[in-house]
Amino acid sequence: MCALKMHADEAEIDTPLVQRLIARQFPEWAGLPVERLESAGTENAMFRLGGELVVRLPRHPGAVDSIEHEQRWLSLLGPRLPVAVPEPLGRGGAAEGFPWPWSVYGWLDGRNPAVDALEAPETLARELAGFVRALRRVDAANGPSHYRAVPLEARDSATRAALAQLTGAVDTEAVTARWEDALRAPEHTGPPVWAHADLSPGNVLVTEGRLSAVIDFGCTGVGDPAVDLIVAWNLLPAGVRDTFREAVGADDAEWARGRGWALSISLIQLPYYRETNPVLAANARHVIREILAE
Repeated sequence: MCALKMHADEAEIDTPLVQRLIARQFPEWAGLPVERLESAGTENAMFRLGGELVVRLPRHPGAVDSIEHEQRWLSLLGPRLPVAVPEPLGRGGAAEGFPWPWSVYGWLDGRNPAVDALEAPETLARELAGFVRALRRVDAANGPSHYRAVPLEARDSATRAALAQLTGAVDTEAVTARWEDALRAPEHTGPPVWAHADLSPGNVLVTEGRLSAVIDFGCTGVGDPAVDLIVAWNLLPAGVRDTFREAVGADDAEWARGRGWALSISLIQLPYYRETNPVLAANARHVIREILAE
C-alpha cells in the first residue's frame, strides 16, 4: 500500500512501482528485494533495494528539482565533508506511469537519533559542528542559492499565518515575542557560504551515538550560514547548545537568526503536518518548547 499522503498533489508510489522502474531502467538490479523505508520525510519516498542500494523518488512536483540538484552537487560536496553523504549511483527517468526523474544511491548505515535519548550529546554536538564548518569551507563561488537563503523578514507573513492557526495549541503571545526578537537580529553581511539548509533529525544518521552520515541535500546551497544552526534546537539538548555554538563559531546575530529559522520552520510545519506526519509535528512542538524555555 502507499504511505499516507501529506500533499494534495502527491504521486502514487508503492513497492510494485519501484520494482517495475528498476526492472525497466536498471536491469542489473532487477530481482533485488525492494522494501519501503519508514520515514518522516515529506518530499521523497525511500525504498531499500537489496542490501547496498536505496531508491529515492519525489512525492510531488515541488520535490522534483532536488533530484537533479543532488545528482549535480553531491559529487562536489561529498569528498570535502567529514562524514558520509549519499552517493548517486543511478538516475532514473519517467516511466511506468511515474512522471518524474528519480535516483538510486548507495546505502548508508546508521539510524536517525532519538531527540530525547542521545547516547553522547556533547560528542554529537561537536561532530555536527564539524560537518557545518566543513561545508562552509567549500568554495561557494559557483554554488546555487538555496530557498532558505532569504532574510528572516521574508518569512514573516508565512510564520504569522501559521501562528494564527495555532491559537490554543501554543502560547502565541510568547512565541510571537521570540519571533520578533529574531527579526531584529542583524542580517548576514558576509559572503554567501554553503549550507545544508535542512539539518533536522530525519536527515542525520548516527552509529553508536556518533555522527555517521548526513542525508537529503535537496535544499543545499549557498547563502546565510545561520540556517544550519537549527539543529541546536531540533536535535541537541539545551545542555550542549553552547558546545555546538562555540564549535561552529556563531556570533550573537547568527545565533539569533538560527533560532529564528528553527522557530519559523517549526511553526509552519506544525499546522501543515499535524494530521499527516506525527513525527515531524512532534519535533516542531519540541522546537517551540525548547525555544520558549530559553
